[in-house]
Order: sequence, then structure tokens, then C-alpha cells
Amino acid sequence: MGFKMGIVGLPNVGKSTLFNALTRTAAAQAANFPFCTIEPNVGEVSVPDPRLEKLAAIGKSAQILPARMSFVDIAGLVKGASQGEGLGNQFLANIRETDAIAYVLRCFEDSNVIHVSNKVDPLADAEVVETELMLADLESLEKRRPGVEKKVKQNDKDAKVTLELIDRALAVLREGKSARFVKRDPEEEKAFNELQLLTSKPVLYVCNVDEGSAATGNEYSKKVEDYAAANEAGVVIISAEIESQLAQLPDEEQAEYLESLGLEQPGLDRLIRSAYDLLHLQTYFTVGPKETRAWTIHRGDKAPQAAGVIHTDFERGFIRAQTIGYEDFVTLGGEVPAKEAGKARDEGKDYVVKDGDVMLFKFNV
Repeated sequence: MGFKMGIVGLPNVGKSTLFNALTRTAAAQAANFPFCTIEPNVGEVSVPDPRLEKLAAIGKSAQILPARMSFVDIAGLVKGASQGEGLGNQFLANIRETDAIAYVLRCFEDSNVIHVSNKVDPLADAEVVETELMLADLESLEKRRPGVEKKVKQNDKDAKVTLELIDRALAVLREGKSARFVKRDPEEEKAFNELQLLTSKPVLYVCNVDEGSAATGNEYSKKVEDYAAANEAGVVIISAEIESQLAQLPDEEQAEYLESLGLEQPGLDRLIRSAYDLLHLQTYFTVGPKETRAWTIHRGDKAPQAAGVIHTDFERGFIRAQTIGYEDFVTLGGEVPAKEAGKARDEGKDYVVKDGDVMLFKFNV
């Protein structure tokens, strides 16, 4: 199960520098001019999880395989992108393929790094991006509406649901709000997702601050935090410059460097975890001599769906799942002691998997 988060922002906000640090590569050319990233670069990163080491030690596993997420560095946006300005059309097509959007916002002063608007104003930057996405959504819905309306006149029940959602979305967008604010019932969610609206995607605001503000934030990031709270979005404070330097250091020197800056963990770890949480994802584990592995599922997924992440045959032929809670597995010292203590449960098809469950599936194909 792969999840993609698009990294977007105006030119020269530190977007590509952040992407390079995320992937520890120079795949995205970070340069002090617009549109240095023309094709979207995709980087897979590990989701930090300290539980893996403990589980692997108990299971005497030869290998540790963390959960993975993909980050997509998408070409810089400018005002007018919805009408094709700059690399607008390409930008919109690339972002449509992601599950969520991280807006990198410049929250630092630096006279050596030009700003496309010649001033530092992260909220204005966010509004430029959001406005262009809203305009693109408006155009998409207005083009689609006549065809759907025609199907409604032909008594197509699905089209009726779609038309109602289109009209609701148009009303929200015309008020200058993102489509994620459209009210809908759970049974309408599938039809709503099929509209493929850019502004319906979950949003994470990434405040790129100067090195001195990495631990506490600054006046710019505080404004973004208030803005995020009002717009039902996530927020994380990070210094792309620090993360870039950190990515070049050997592992043993990273902790010392972070401590010198008053930081407990890399900002990238917080960014990845924030993205994971934003998408309502969670982890379950499989543990054995060959490997300890983290598997990504949605919160609320049941045991057969979790099994299907490993292989579709596991879901199709699901019988039951031996399940041990993470704390029980670690405290008792593994599968056998957990069984002896009565902490290994056989769960059926209706079991809702909990974050941290250690699972072993029984299936028949």
C-alpha cells in the first residue's frame, strides 16, 4: 500500500532543499531561481518507528523493514497556474496523483534568497497556492456539471448523487473555501472522491524557519499555526537548512548536532510522522527470524484488509489472525511467552486492527 505526499510551494521557499534532505539525495536540483524542479521527483522514505528495534531484538530478526511513504517534489507554482502560467498545467496534473499535500511556506528572512513576491509572507504564499487549486477545481466541476445533469434527466441514480455533490462543492469553492469543507455523509464519500478535487486533499503546512527558530518557531510560523487551526490542516516547524546539513553527517554525529541546536529529533522525523497521521495511517507488525516488518494500513481497517496489504491472497482466503498487542509482546518477551500468558488472541474478520498489533495470519486459498 503506497501513499504519496506532494511537496508544493512557491519558488525559493526551500521546497527542493527539504526534498533533498528527505531522500538524502541530490535528485532534486535546489537552485536560487524558479522552476529548477521541472519533472516531479519521487523519493521513498522510511517512517521512523522506535518500536521496530525492540521487536527485532526479541524476534532475533535478521532484517528490519520499516513502513514507507513517498514524497513527490512538484514543480514551483506561480500565480495564474490554474490558467497555465509557469508550469501550471503540469503542476496540477502531478498534484492530482498524490494523497495529501505539504505546503512548504517560507518563514525566514534572507536577503540572499530572492522571493517571487519580493516579501516574506507565508500566509499570502499559502493563499496563492490554495487559490490556484480552488480555481482549478471550479473549472473542473463547471465543465463536468452539464454532462452529469444530462444523466440525471435520464434517471441515473448515481448521477443524482454526483450532481448534488458537485453543486455543494461549487457553493463552497465560490465562497473561497477548499473542497475539504464540503459537508457529506459517509455513504457519499466514494462519489465525492471520484470528483478528484485538488482542494479536497488533506493539507500539512510546513513552516521552513531559520536555524535559530527551529526549536521554538518564530512570528511567521505562529501565524501559520493559527491559520492551520482555522483551516483544519496540520502544521510542522522545520529548518530545511538544518535538515540538509544533518543529512550529510554520519549517524553517530547527528544526535550531537541536534543537541547543540536544542532539538530532540530531526525535523524530518516529525514531518514524516505528521504526514502519516494526516492520512489517518497506522502500523501493525510481523515478527520472525527472517524479518521484523512494519505494515501501513488505515485507522479502522479490519484484520482481512490488514492481511491484504501483505498479499491479496491473504485477504481473499482470510481465516483468522493471531494478534498480540505491542506492549504485551515486548513486556513478556515475544510470541511464546505471550501465548503462555494468554495474551495471544485469535481474531476474526470483524476485528479492527490497533496500532502496534503484532500479527500472524492464517489463510486458505
